[in-house]
Amino acid sequence: MSSPKEVTIYDLARKLNISIATVSRALKDDPVVSKKTKKRIADLAKEMGYRSNHFARNLRTQRTNTLGVIIPRINSHFMSAVIAGMENVATSEGYNLIISQSSESVDKEKANTVTLFNSRVDGLLVSLAYDTDSLAHFEPFLKKKIPVIFFDRTADHPSSICIQINNQRAAYEATTHLISQGRRRIVHITAPPKRNVYIDRLQGYKQALADQRIAFREDYVIVGNLSQEAGAEAANHIRQLKPLPDAVFVANDNCAVGCMIALKGLGVRIPEDIAFVGFNNDPVSTVVEPNLTTINNPGYEMGQVATRNLIDHLNGAASIQATNTIILRSELIVRESSSKPKP
Repeated sequence: MSSPKEVTIYDLARKLNISIATVSRALKDDPVVSKKTKKRIADLAKEMGYRSNHFARNLRTQRTNTLGVIIPRINSHFMSAVIAGMENVATSEGYNLIISQSSESVDKEKANTVTLFNSRVDGLLVSLAYDTDSLAHFEPFLKKKIPVIFFDRTADHPSSICIQINNQRAAYEATTHLISQGRRRIVHITAPPKRNVYIDRLQGYKQALADQRIAFREDYVIVGNLSQEAGAEAANHIRQLKPLPDAVFVANDNCAVGCMIALKGLGVRIPEDIAFVGFNNDPVSTVVEPNLTTINNPGYEMGQVATRNLIDHLNGAASIQATNTIILRSELIVRESSSKPKP
């Protein structure tokens, strides 16, 4: 069975007995065409099932008005906020997004780059997977002068922009806050130290300890995948440490909540026995009891800034310079999970 014939602007012009040029201008919302004529054409186009031929237009302009996005996980509130910010800017500028996830796998990340490259995206927005150790799979874009912007989980490249918060400073503030509450045996739960965010947060934690003359202990750093399940596993490890740690700083909120719930199940009081600070300010931080002290990581703003920079570059309004890094502001939000024990 053959497919129905695609409706063209020639069909619309013939039906309305007007020129093809008038139909073309009306569909582009050209002010030269009267509102009454535009409505007639729009109504008929809808009735006949006309679809704009973006493919043909893209061939003429060498642009698809589509941006590619690669994120580690879709089931992350922080990444959802980033995407919302991206969509806000992209839609206002007439761009569409193709969103893919690496599922924390460099192999899948590489496959995503191939798909997006073949989809002829105009630019790429990327947050790297845990195990990405090379940027070679982004070279086809850069060779074609297709801009690539890294956000949150970034890596330096002379032809790219990095957009992030100062993770080291944020972790320093989180750890210093715990110390100010009288805590000195502070565990840090983090991810494998390949990505900038986790390297920098670990460094901030270490620096805060050093500045307060608290010895750093290797067995106080627990490495996992930062899921709630990993938090529960970390709780079992923490419970066995002697003496019992009196604080935990976790590199994301989900893992912090998993650890808190598991420790409470083991009879540990929070914050009386162990204080907690998380990271990202996910909604779960205000659902768990006690509410979780955390670092606000401005995901929505990060998505907006990344997309604005990419579109400005595509429009020739900005250039990507070597070692160009944009730092956004984070904030420590103090809640009940880290309060000082009552005498």
